[in-house]
This record gives sequence, C-alpha cells and structure tokens, in this order.
Amino acid sequence: MPNANRNVVEGVEIAADGEAFLKARVTAVPEDGKANKALILLIADTFRLPKSSISIISGETARKKILRIDGDPEDLEEKFRKFL
Repeated sequence: MPNANRNVVEGVEIAADGEAFLKARVTAVPEDGKANKALILLIADTFRLPKSSISIISGETARKKILRIDGDPEDLEEKFRKFL
C-alpha cells in the first residue's frame, strides 16, 4: 500500500478465497514507479536479498503484485520461514 507512514512488511494475510499473500506498506507515492521501487527495496532489505534479484512480473499499477525473486529456492524458503 503506497503513502503509508513507514516502510514495513506486515506479514502474511489470507484473502477470502484462501490465497495467502505478503502484506507490505511503503511511504513512496504511486507515481512514476516510485512505490514499486520502494517495495522492491523493502523486500530486499527485509529478506537480505540483492534488489537485482527481485522484479515485478504482474500488477505494476495494482495494489496486489506478483514478484519474481531469483535465487536458490531452499535458501529463499528458509529466509521467508524465519521472517514468518
């Protein structure tokens, strides 16, 4: 969610249809890709990943986005489990 009062990953949320997603808020405004860039930086910092390994593959202008995170699947799973 853009225009938040701080950059934060709030955790996992379950939608009404049962889909799980990571909920994050960024302070950047949603113009010229600023909020998307802030989201990538937030995810990179939170999970200690290089920002170059993260890209948005769907939802660039939507609140819900699908991210691609390149890396070793077992290593990524471990990082996410430690966070959650």
